[in-house]
Amino acid sequence: MAKEKEANIQNIHRKFKPTYLSLKNKTTVYIITGLLVFFGIFSYQQMPRELMPEVVIPYIFIQTTHPGNSPEEIENLITRPIEKELKGMQGIKKVTSASYQDVSIITVEFNTNISINQALQDTKDQVDKAKSELPDNLESDPLVMDINFSEFPIMNVNISGEYNMHDLKEYAETLQDEFESLREISDVNIRGVEEREIQINVDPYKLDAVGLTFEDIAMAVQFENITIGAGEFTSDDTRRIIRTVADYENVAQISNTIIKVNMGKPVYIRDVATVIDGYKEQATIARLNDKPVVTLSVTKKAGENILEASDKVKQAIIDQKEKGYLPAGLEIITTDDLSFYIRDEIQNLENSIILGMFLVIFILFMFMGFRNALFSGLAIPMSMFLSFIILQQAGVTLNNMVLYSLILALGMLVDNAIVVVENVYRLYNAGYSLLSATKKGVSEIAYPIIASTLTTLAAFFPLLMWEGIVGQFMSVLPKTLIVVLASSLFVALILNPAFVASFMKIDDINVRINWKKSLKNAGIFAAVAALFYFARIWLLGNILMTVTIFILLNLVLLRPLARWFQTKFLVWLENFYTRQLRHALTGYWPVVYFMGTVLLLIFSMVFYFSSNPKVVFFPETDPQTVFVTMELPVGTSLEKTDNVSREVEQIIKETLKPFDHIVKSVTTNVGVGKGGAFENETSPNKSLTSISFFEYKFREGISTAKIMQQITQNLDGFVGAKIFVEKAEEGPPTGPPVNVDISGDEFDELIRISDDFVKLIEDDHIPGIDELRLSIDINQPEMIVKVDREKARLYELSTQEIAMAFRNALYGYDAGEFKDGEDEYDIFVRLDEQYRNDVSTLMNQKVVVEGNKIPVSSVAGFEYSTTYDKISRIDNKRTITISSNVVEGYNANQINQRIRQLLNDYKMPDGYTYEFTGEQQEQDESSEFLFFALLVAVALIMIILVTQFNSLIRPLIIVATVIFSTIGVFLGLGIFKMEFVIIMTGIGIISLAGIVVNNGIVLIDYIDLVRQRKREELGLPEKAFLPKKVQREVLVEAGRTRLRPVLLTAITTVLGLVPLAIGFNFNFFTLYSRFDPQISIGGESVAFWGPMSWTVIFGLSFATFLTLLLSPIMYLLTIRINYRIKKWTGNLPEIKKENEGKQ
Repeated sequence: MAKEKEANIQNIHRKFKPTYLSLKNKTTVYIITGLLVFFGIFSYQQMPRELMPEVVIPYIFIQTTHPGNSPEEIENLITRPIEKELKGMQGIKKVTSASYQDVSIITVEFNTNISINQALQDTKDQVDKAKSELPDNLESDPLVMDINFSEFPIMNVNISGEYNMHDLKEYAETLQDEFESLREISDVNIRGVEEREIQINVDPYKLDAVGLTFEDIAMAVQFENITIGAGEFTSDDTRRIIRTVADYENVAQISNTIIKVNMGKPVYIRDVATVIDGYKEQATIARLNDKPVVTLSVTKKAGENILEASDKVKQAIIDQKEKGYLPAGLEIITTDDLSFYIRDEIQNLENSIILGMFLVIFILFMFMGFRNALFSGLAIPMSMFLSFIILQQAGVTLNNMVLYSLILALGMLVDNAIVVVENVYRLYNAGYSLLSATKKGVSEIAYPIIASTLTTLAAFFPLLMWEGIVGQFMSVLPKTLIVVLASSLFVALILNPAFVASFMKIDDINVRINWKKSLKNAGIFAAVAALFYFARIWLLGNILMTVTIFILLNLVLLRPLARWFQTKFLVWLENFYTRQLRHALTGYWPVVYFMGTVLLLIFSMVFYFSSNPKVVFFPETDPQTVFVTMELPVGTSLEKTDNVSREVEQIIKETLKPFDHIVKSVTTNVGVGKGGAFENETSPNKSLTSISFFEYKFREGISTAKIMQQITQNLDGFVGAKIFVEKAEEGPPTGPPVNVDISGDEFDELIRISDDFVKLIEDDHIPGIDELRLSIDINQPEMIVKVDREKARLYELSTQEIAMAFRNALYGYDAGEFKDGEDEYDIFVRLDEQYRNDVSTLMNQKVVVEGNKIPVSSVAGFEYSTTYDKISRIDNKRTITISSNVVEGYNANQINQRIRQLLNDYKMPDGYTYEFTGEQQEQDESSEFLFFALLVAVALIMIILVTQFNSLIRPLIIVATVIFSTIGVFLGLGIFKMEFVIIMTGIGIISLAGIVVNNGIVLIDYIDLVRQRKREELGLPEKAFLPKKVQREVLVEAGRTRLRPVLLTAITTVLGLVPLAIGFNFNFFTLYSRFDPQISIGGESVAFWGPMSWTVIFGLSFATFLTLLLSPIMYLLTIRINYRIKKWTGNLPEIKKENEGKQ
């Protein structure tokens, strides 16, 4: 019994040794703090800036070219053999292939637990095994490479002026070389320019007259256009090398090349062909604001800082102009510069952090006074500095997800510090010495706040197991929160106590403030701020100026307000809460309150979901960029596409006219489509117009989503072309919102089924579907040459020789390279353009066999037909995909649900299946994972709580509070008619689970502590039941004591999120330097992060009521139930008669 009592006393008088060690070594703590500030700021500056997190998914790309083969032949000869070898590989999630004319493209997606290097090497090994089954006459081995999602275009540099195409190309190549020399840039592509090419355009009739072939011309060029080393020799005691240098220096030399000598008369190339120093057939046309331009698309390297890359590209342009490499009259305009958006978004989130920090410190000041608020507020920057050091060393980039994580953690960062400082202050005010109060105050609540922090971390830990693209994208959130909250624990228990023990004072709010001292301090801060402004260090200057204004406001407004708040309002609130809690703990009221809460939970869910809320996968935001893709029938020439594209651009221009002041640029690329992640987007029958808008704060409240709708309406019904209006994707790439894969063996049957599906959907007139499109085009025009094999063999001709005759006539025969300085250009031999487009000439061209000239038409015929442009396969099955975007304002889930109903009645042939993929598949997988993550989080929280309390009942009370907190979520979302965003709202609920437990742990643990002390005071054994009235007063005392810290932690967390939830933006950096706060409401951030913020705000606000009122009620109910069980079983502990009370 004595040992039990000693253990009980030891548990009442706790001792937390790490804090004792910190208090013994205060100087060391001060030095560590200084180092954290320095290295934290340095790490923050060094972190690469990104708009969104880098997604690292093991995707491997396999490309194989085999000219002269149809998509079906490519599939059989190349795609299938490679897929066969890939099939048995470990860790593969999905294999997708597309067999085009002349080329096979296969993409292999691995599970996220497979490293890219391992995936690349394993794929190469399997492709090597497949080589024995591939055609022997491949021009080159299959290209196997990894796909890096972190390398993407960050800007377009457009050049124009009164210069010819040759000069513009030279200037573009000058910039290209300069950009690619930058460390941050991986690749620069030039669009809208014609590639130089030396063309030997053959007259087939002249060639026929001298009995020569394309091969004869090409061989003549190759034999003359050479530089060959012949070895070394010694002459006059000097060792020399011998080289024969005969490279062509100009086009005239090519024209004057002798092909052969016919009966003593030389036949020159000029006799049978025209040699032109010209350009390849133009593949793309670029325009900016209706002016022709040459565009350089600049792609950054993975892991590099976009802001630095953008700045260096712009500086390189300036340097090239200053050095005279670019003429002064050359107009250079940058468009689609991501650095503008990233700077704006990062600045908005940084300002939200700063504003949230000020709001938090203001609330702390109102509750605790200036000095104590400073101690608690110190946890915010110190925790962030420590976090920046860890994140920067871990290779994390600074992006929206990281910054939002900091905002979400903003209120939680001070939770631990608040509890510590408030407890120390309470004991210091009660008469303990400052050092004793610090030791005792920290030790009392150290283990509860460690447990509460661990439970918060446990809520986010399951999110680290999220797989796939969405999981990679969202994983930054839990990583950052885990680092930040762990850092806050270190600050609260190790760093803060040293400062508290040295500088805390009892702040009597009723004592008049020293005006002279305050004004002196304000003057000092203002002077130092002026020095920082003079040095152009705006952030520190603004912070010090804000402190100056705060000191002055404290004199005339804030201190009187805090005095009223602490002496009047808080006292009234504590008394009101005490009365309400005492009443709720009396008689049958605990049962009434508990059952009422259960009913309210059921009502809130019915109330929200019965209103048929809009359910979306990711938040819908106003677009920064709108894409208009135009498609003409396959086979349309680039010139025709350009003419039609100009008509579309004119309609867009008329639509945008009222909004010109918010349009940054309109660029058009003819010959380019938007395409998918791995699709070939270059096609002469497509054009892509990109409309970029200024940032939200410059749009004067105009909705770009509505502008996008107007463009869609004005282009609706455009005759002769398919037009798709889309916005830039927010979040991870997930595929179209409507995406149905149809799989089977026979392509003709797949086409029939897909046509049936399209007809079913179109006949139902489902509102919200943009435009259905198939993944293939079945109307690719073609001319089929049919060889009469028997006739051909009579002339000793093979089918390959006939096919190559057509290929050489049209595509051309590669005759080598023409060198011009450091550059090399192709020399191609082919028919002159007037003959290339003449079917009669093509069919009557001669094939020479042993001196005999055989017309192709004598052994082959032709017919016109149509075919498909590619054959797609997913996981070794032929697949056709039907997809569509969703019109702004419509719900993709409802549209997919209606399509499912339509297709359920369709009779699928045996061996053919369909499934919903794209965004819908990612949504289903993410929903399942988030539900699983919530269960794991609750399980981990339970394990930690059971370990902390050595009890099952107390953890169940806290977990019940977490479950009941969703009442606030559903009521809030329902009352304000907010949509349910699966990703953001789901993560918000999981985050809520981690946040809500904090106050519950601290309150329940303190109730246990007060009960133990009361037993000691009454001389009761450890497990004895307290008398009824005493028990109720213990619960009231614990609740009253923890009222302030519980309210503080809840309010600080809520206020930290409010600026982002309502979209309140201001520019702290220009607040004093330019006296322009740039205040605005709304923006992309609120649309994207608002759902998660409101989920936490609604849930935590209601959970605070639950913690303060329902937690003591549930605690009392468990005591009553436990008492009755033990009384019924006869296991009540023996106590003195006068202390026994009915429970």
